[in-house]
Amino acid sequence: MTVIEKLAKNRNGLENKLRNLLAKPVFLIEADAFALPCGCCGITVNTRGIQVDDLEIFEEHITEYLKEASFELDIEPSFLFARLVPGTSELASLNSRVLCNRCYMDFSKGSGKRPRPDIYILKLDRRE
Repeated sequence: MTVIEKLAKNRNGLENKLRNLLAKPVFLIEADAFALPCGCCGITVNTRGIQVDDLEIFEEHITEYLKEASFELDIEPSFLFARLVPGTSELASLNSRVLCNRCYMDFSKGSGKRPRPDIYILKLDRRE
């Protein structure tokens, strides 16, 4: 199976799980694998139809689904988070990332689920 086929199958599976969990129309309009110049890499899944309330209520399940989707693509994420549309309660994307050292330092300085108005942290592995 090619990378593109794996990514497409993964996006579809995650979308179906989220639709069943939330019992409403959820659309994962795009799934991207990325490697950033800083050294971070992972996947971003652009979403429509998921609200912050959904995330707060079903956080454990959504985190597990995103983690499973990552592992299926051979990504062992140290950081799972949702990006929010500024000024709304709408999720823009779900993200799974292996953090580089610099970005780890930036994100590990914050505290709580919302260190920035556009970020909702689902999981951040702390380094020793």
